[in-house]
Amino acid sequence: MQRVLVLGGSGFLGSYVVDELCLAGHHVLSLDRYPERFRPLRDEVEFYQADFGNRGELEKILKAGVDVVVHLVSSTVPQTSNEDPIFDVQSNVVESIALFEMCVKYAVKKVVFVSSGGTVYGIPERQPIPENHPTLPLCSYGVTKLTIEHYLHLFYVLYGLKYSILRLSNPYGARQDPRGKQGAVTVFMNRILRNEEITVWGDGSVVRDYIHASDFARACVAVIDSEKIGVYNVGSGVGLSINQLLSALQEVTGKIAKVKYLPGRNFDVPELYLDCSRIAEELGWAAQVDFNDGLLQMSEWMRAQFVAERL
Repeated sequence: MQRVLVLGGSGFLGSYVVDELCLAGHHVLSLDRYPERFRPLRDEVEFYQADFGNRGELEKILKAGVDVVVHLVSSTVPQTSNEDPIFDVQSNVVESIALFEMCVKYAVKKVVFVSSGGTVYGIPERQPIPENHPTLPLCSYGVTKLTIEHYLHLFYVLYGLKYSILRLSNPYGARQDPRGKQGAVTVFMNRILRNEEITVWGDGSVVRDYIHASDFARACVAVIDSEKIGVYNVGSGVGLSINQLLSALQEVTGKIAKVKYLPGRNFDVPELYLDCSRIAEELGWAAQVDFNDGLLQMSEWMRAQFVAERL
């Protein structure tokens, strides 16, 4: 059993990581600005309500003893990150470096950083995309994620801070805020169920890789329990177009989507899905949740939320 601190543990992905860590028998600590929105806090989790940028609180937790830090925090999203790159760098890169310095100071064994398989590579030269593909991001969010990756490797070279980097594709699942700016599956399903219009940038041919949050959480635990160091793609390895996604959502919900198509954006990569053979070969991990099954689970959860919270 290890003491694992999850930064962003109350968020959509963080809550799944917390669940999987508890299931694996680890002692879990969670730091987030807010408690979980969609369920009560687990009794066995030590929760600290603080901002990622609150270095004093973070140092106090690390000083008390932490073996592994899972870094899930980001203050920006791909769609809007180009609007204020300075804020992106200050709130994400600078604070991540401060975190790594504290990890070295208090002898943290390993950092797991959740990066972005959807933005760090830029325009793909081949599909599916392996980890050694060139990295030329088209948005500040991707540049920031890649920069943090490089600093993490630097801290390993200089100070021996071990790390695993998970380049995540597009996650979906219950407990993602349907009113947020990120997560096409969740946002689209919410609007279909509400009979609201969906905005699609381009003609719907953009292809992405979708992975259930529980599969991602299993990947997190796999790298925590491993001595290996490095970068791993984490996705389904299957590409679906936006139009295919909309068709699947309509089938699961039994409702017709109202779609408004707008001109494409210059930072949207036309097609992107990940080669996940490295993590499969080295750690035995593979995505397990069938996409349609995952959508059905989401639909049931979201309909229940309409009743519980009138979303």
